[in-house]
Amino acid sequence: MDWRSTTFDWNRARAFLVTAEEGSLSAAARALNLAQPTLGRQVEALEGELGVALFERTGRGLRLTPAGHELLDHARLMGEGARALSLAAWGQAEALEGEVAISASDAYASYLLPPILARLHAAEPGIRIEVVVSNALSDLSRREADIAVRNVRPTEPDLIARKVRDAPARLYASSGYLDRLGRLERVEEFTAAEFIEIDGQGSLMALLNSKGFALTEANFPYRCRNFTVMWEMVRRGMGIGILDERIGDADPAVDRAAPDFEPVSFPIWLVSHRDIARSRRMRVVFDALAEGLG
Repeated sequence: MDWRSTTFDWNRARAFLVTAEEGSLSAAARALNLAQPTLGRQVEALEGELGVALFERTGRGLRLTPAGHELLDHARLMGEGARALSLAAWGQAEALEGEVAISASDAYASYLLPPILARLHAAEPGIRIEVVVSNALSDLSRREADIAVRNVRPTEPDLIARKVRDAPARLYASSGYLDRLGRLERVEEFTAAEFIEIDGQGSLMALLNSKGFALTEANFPYRCRNFTVMWEMVRRGMGIGILDERIGDADPAVDRAAPDFEPVSFPIWLVSHRDIARSRRMRVVFDALAEGLG
């Protein structure tokens, strides 16, 4: 390869790529943690090096020129190559120090991870943990996290996963609420009970009715898309909610709501990128999570 033919600054190509994908200089500057004038100068310098205009300046921002569109796919290939290089290099790290980002749902991040991370810190104080709280699937290939705690098995070929356990989820309510309800036992008796829905699609009502309940929307005065907030509502006696029994059974403020209810089982998977998993630091954190969650 004739390296002398590459006459532009690769960092400026990154500035062009991120600006094109984010849609504006201000958004790209935030993504790269740069000052907007600095980023703008990098894009202008690349245009000068390449001898083409990459963007048209409009009243509402930037728009790719035909030349910019033509070169964007090449810049994306460069970005993917840089990301792959970063992942591979990260995976070679052997020192038990540095950051590891863990993605988990709000419930697991709030109730299950803290004691695991405290034990890990006591054993390996050089490892710094960032907890990424998200109920959506983090993109591990793009380094939104290094390890993810998921309830679904990954299908991407560049990810590796270990199934930790099957976790049963049960119905819980505060003792006061169950006393007011009359301590019902059979699922078909809960027609006057109030439940807290955990998404916008009515999934809990559909699930419970498939298990023998006879519920309508009137049984769901509350809807919440955050498990931690839902759990606080349950603890305050506002209705019945569903959660991993490992969390529910450990909370003295609640009781199992329906003894006759067969728990819903769901898997817990630990997932990481294949390249990152070669890192000793990553393996230590991965194994600590597997032991603690299992």
